Amino acid sequence: MQDSDSSAVDASGPQAWEQVGTSEDFVESEPWPVVLTCGQRVVIVRFEGKVFGLSDQCTHGDARLSEGWAEDGWIECPLHQGRFSLVDGRPLCEPVTEPVRCFAVREQDGAVWVEGSR
Repeated sequence: MQDSDSSAVDASGPQAWEQVGTSEDFVESEPWPVVLTCGQRVVIVRFEGKVFGLSDQCTHGDARLSEGWAEDGWIECPLHQGRFSLVDGRPLCEPVTEPVRCFAVREQDGAVWVEGSR
């Protein structure tokens, strides 16, 4: 989920923003795994210049989405080839039926930030 708000990133509070890399780290359509301070695994994917964040756990099987591939606005699980929308996490084809959690992502001053729980 892309946050286009250009206000400063607030690193305090219960929902804190964490820097997960630089803008150059995230190549178009290449899944990139990160682990937030709270332990949550997130996969970051750049699509059409925007950066999106989803839970790095498939809702169907025990697989990391970051080990799959992404293109055309979706990410595919490497285990059973279920696909999820990068925009809202909804399942796009069987066997997945449950959406994957989305994380707010913000790109600011050459850095990529993800909003996570503390």
